[in-house]
Amino acid sequence: MAITYLKTADPRPLVENKDIRDIVHIMLANIDREGEAAVRDYAHKLDGWTGDIVLSDEARRAACARVPEDLKNDIRFAHANIQRFAEAQKATMGECEIEVMPGLIAGQKQIPVSSAGCYVPGGRYSHIASALMTITTAKVAGVPHITAVSPTRPGIGIPDAIVFAMDLCGADLILNLGGVQGIAAMAKGLFGGRPTDILVGPGNSYVAEAKRMLFGEVGIDMFAGPTDSLVVADHTASAVTVVWDLISQAEHGMDSPVWLVTTDRTLAMEVLARAPSVIDSLPEPNATAARTAWNERAEVILCDTREEAAVVADRYAPEHLQVQADDLDWWLDRLSAYGSLFLGKETTVAFGDKTSGPNHVLPTSGAARYTGGLSVHKFTKTVTWQRCNAAASHELALRTARISRVEGMEGHARSAELRLRPQPV
Repeated sequence: MAITYLKTADPRPLVENKDIRDIVHIMLANIDREGEAAVRDYAHKLDGWTGDIVLSDEARRAACARVPEDLKNDIRFAHANIQRFAEAQKATMGECEIEVMPGLIAGQKQIPVSSAGCYVPGGRYSHIASALMTITTAKVAGVPHITAVSPTRPGIGIPDAIVFAMDLCGADLILNLGGVQGIAAMAKGLFGGRPTDILVGPGNSYVAEAKRMLFGEVGIDMFAGPTDSLVVADHTASAVTVVWDLISQAEHGMDSPVWLVTTDRTLAMEVLARAPSVIDSLPEPNATAARTAWNERAEVILCDTREEAAVVADRYAPEHLQVQADDLDWWLDRLSAYGSLFLGKETTVAFGDKTSGPNHVLPTSGAARYTGGLSVHKFTKTVTWQRCNAAASHELALRTARISRVEGMEGHARSAELRLRPQPV
């Protein structure tokens, strides 16, 4: 096996995670103690927001009216694709009923959670697509109540296009809140909301830490780190396309790793040569984010064979995995660790990020080794039930009692043996 690193990551020192944990812990404790007053205070101090926290129906309609019709149509297009894919996912979630043994009937049901909180990032970029991905999927899953939050801009509030997307997807309550205070408000059901059963959506390191700390009290979609992307390419790939696909993902942020795994040295060298000029062509703050990510987090890896390339890709378990190579069916069958897979030069991660349908809330930092991304399944509980007749109960009781006593669980044994005689009234 010959795997050669033509460029290796040289990350700068990471922000001290303990500082983030301490700050978030204090914020959550203050909100737990002081409720809405603490949330309003953080909204003022951190985001400069002194307006209404709850977006009224009137303000919602006004924001939607200000969105240009062409943009509305683009958002509707993306929403339709995301909804259609989520509905197809839901169709795979069957309920069942089986006679496990004569007289014992057991089954499975799918029950949506009663409330969901959807976080929509809005710091450096206005993530319209995150509203579409989270709220639409919860709605298709059948969640009765959905609260959505997004960071405000001073004197403006949530950008109009995000409000339109939230409204289109069916958010029941929209709060002018970002950061830890937005996460906590949803979790605790503040400002007229319902306490959420699950919190979903991407966010910065403080948002991610707040979700982590609240996990257990509520469910979360996943533990998320910086977005990451890996491109596998062979001699058939275009260096221009590959470099743009990598840099377009690096613009997410300075900590966003991108990786190229290729079997073609010429392609690799051309990508390395072109990357700086592609980055320089971006506006700010995109260029600075992409430049730092490329310089410090990017890697270019040369492999002798496609099998070696597949081994490397599986080892990295990227959030986004893009293949620009011959025999796409081989790659589809072979690759096994990724959040979402993009096959062929006609397909790009940007499609998945915005409009194509499969969800863009995906596992990062290698978590694709053991979990997938956001889907209708995350908003749904798979629960089981059972019932049995007298004959089945008799046999189950005998065997349960014997196993229970071997385990030392006498109470279990006696509970089972009650079923061997007529039940007391």
